[in-house]
Amino acid sequence: MRRAWILPVLFVLCGSAVATSLIFKGNADAAAALLPVFVVLAVVHSPLIFPRSISALEAQARSAADGRPVVFWRPGCTYCMRLRIRLGRSARRLHWVDIWRDPAGAAAVRAANDGNETVPTVIVAGRPHTNPDPRWVREQLPPAA
Repeated sequence: MRRAWILPVLFVLCGSAVATSLIFKGNADAAAALLPVFVVLAVVHSPLIFPRSISALEAQARSAADGRPVVFWRPGCTYCMRLRIRLGRSARRLHWVDIWRDPAGAAAVRAANDGNETVPTVIVAGRPHTNPDPRWVREQLPPAA
C-alpha cells in the first residue's frame, strides 16, 4: 500500500519545497500558482483516481463469472491514466489490479509480457493485451445490466 503513495507524496513534498523557496525569495504569487499544480499531479498519480484495486485471483474469479476484462495497472503509469480517463464511467465496470499491491498480479503481467511489468495489461477472455486502445477496451465490455 505504501509503495502506491510514494510518487504522490514526492509531488507534494517537492511542491511544498519549491513553494517555500519561492515565498522566502519574496515571490508568493508564483508559489501560490505552483503549489496547486503539484497537488494536482499528486492526485492524478495517486490511487484515488482509479477504482478500488482487488487481488489478481479475485479479479480473475470475478471476470470468469461476469465476463468483464481485468486491467493490471500501477500508480504513476501515464498509459494507465490515459486508459482510465478515456474509459470514463465505463472504467468502473472493469476489474482493476494494482501490480504494486498484489505480487500475483505483477507475476501475471510478467508472464504475459516476456518478463516485463508492462502496464496497462488488459486480460479479455483469458488473453492478455498490452496497452490497448481505450475504445477497444470499451467495446470488450459486456452490455450493462
